[in-house]
Amino acid sequence: MSRDIAKNNNAQEFKNVKYLLTSSMRTLILVVLYNKKKNLNEIRDELHKPSATILHGLKELEENNLIKKDRKYYSLTSNGYLLATNVIKLIDNWHSIEKNKIFWNNHDLRGIPENFLNKLYLLKDAELISSTTSDLSNAFNKYIELISASKELTIILPIYSENHFKYIIKLLKSNQLNSLTLLVNTEILQTMQKSRYLKKSLIENKNVEILETDEHIKLFLTYSTDFMALTLFFKDNHYDDSQIIIDNHKSAIKWSKELFNFYSRR
Repeated sequence: MSRDIAKNNNAQEFKNVKYLLTSSMRTLILVVLYNKKKNLNEIRDELHKPSATILHGLKELEENNLIKKDRKYYSLTSNGYLLATNVIKLIDNWHSIEKNKIFWNNHDLRGIPENFLNKLYLLKDAELISSTTSDLSNAFNKYIELISASKELTIILPIYSENHFKYIIKLLKSNQLNSLTLLVNTEILQTMQKSRYLKKSLIENKNVEILETDEHIKLFLTYSTDFMALTLFFKDNHYDDSQIIIDNHKSAIKWSKELFNFYSRR
């Protein structure tokens, strides 16, 4: 019975979203009214559309209980607000994907759980840094630049990389880096334990917390209080260090923190 109810709810939500997206005017009106109520003149000034076209859209939305009119002012109903929230997320998600489509299209996304893929709108301001034939280390150098300015780092490290270890240890020894939380799989940790240097500098370092997982996580994630950085694997399972997504906005850092917690809890 509950499955039938969920199915019907999903069907109704799809119908509502389809109803909006088949008309750019209806969608635009909901977005314009999202933050505050407005009169016809204010809506027209924002949308730069004829009054007759806007009024037609307003009437349709009012008939579907998505907006309401109080004297001269239009505002969203509760249903309208919920629907507008999801539409804005959808638009931002699309923008986020489209902005860095080379990055998302070229890589294996299976390391990012579905509920995090649905929140890619939180990375809509992310910047893609790519290496070039004239500078093969451009992405890696940008990463080192970012972590070198950080006091605390949290990292999902899916590969055994002496290059990364070298720079991280250098930051720890110079007291530039005060705290490091590292999530690695069992295979990587066992390899680290075989190295006296890594054992002493990382595993036994009081400022380093190492978390172990038996999963082979398909993403390289780093975040601090000031930035997040993400690199992925190619679809053939090879790690790609030539492209990196970076973002210094709170929304992206929050997304990263929650993604790290998702894996660390498992």
